[in-house]
Amino acid sequence: MLEVRNLDVFYGDVQVLWDVSFRVNAGEVVAIIGANGAGKSTSLKTVSGIVRPAKGEVLFEGVPIHLRPAYTLIDLGIAHCPEARKLFVEMSVEENLDMGSLKGEARQKRPQTKEKVFGLFPRLAERRRQLAGTLSGGEQQMVAVGRALMSLPKLLMFDEPSLGLAPILVRDIFNVITTIRKEGVTVLIVEQNVKQTLAIADRAYVLENGKVVMEGKGQDMLKDEHVQSAYLGV
Repeated sequence: MLEVRNLDVFYGDVQVLWDVSFRVNAGEVVAIIGANGAGKSTSLKTVSGIVRPAKGEVLFEGVPIHLRPAYTLIDLGIAHCPEARKLFVEMSVEENLDMGSLKGEARQKRPQTKEKVFGLFPRLAERRRQLAGTLSGGEQQMVAVGRALMSLPKLLMFDEPSLGLAPILVRDIFNVITTIRKEGVTVLIVEQNVKQTLAIADRAYVLENGKVVMEGKGQDMLKDEHVQSAYLGV
């Protein structure tokens, strides 16, 4: 579904990705793990068109997308649930969800999709009229995930979905990701909660200093000595 080939990415004069390549097959959960500053978020931003590569290409279902405007990628079925949620804080929960379904099939199916989102996150149904900026951190993350789902994505990219959440809410978010995958949505996740991420991932890539240094099955990564010592504290 997604193929990233040989990306070099810069912020000004500073290079942050070196020859990064990875792929995501339809129906998979694929994880990108690594320390802070490794280039994980930049990888997602490059896929979603927020950052332009200096070299390399990004293909979605065989079509190059790395030169397309970011706002057009939602029409292809790509959704990006960003780090720090990026909600419209002075709009209600329901209005935030509606912002995820402004065009085409997503707009036509808005009522049905919204009911599915409320099924995943019953708390949002209770708070549908509440301003997003007044919600707890966990509730805001639910809104961010729900808004992305409202676009009916084929590929949903998560950037640090468990950041700053209490352990019980972290568990809930990972359960939702598993549910989303079962419903046919392909998932690419960047996450520092390495143990739980690898437990649900089919495959994973390790980024260190802007370079892919390892790749393999999620369960195999959990047992890898380097991953255990560097990211699991074993």
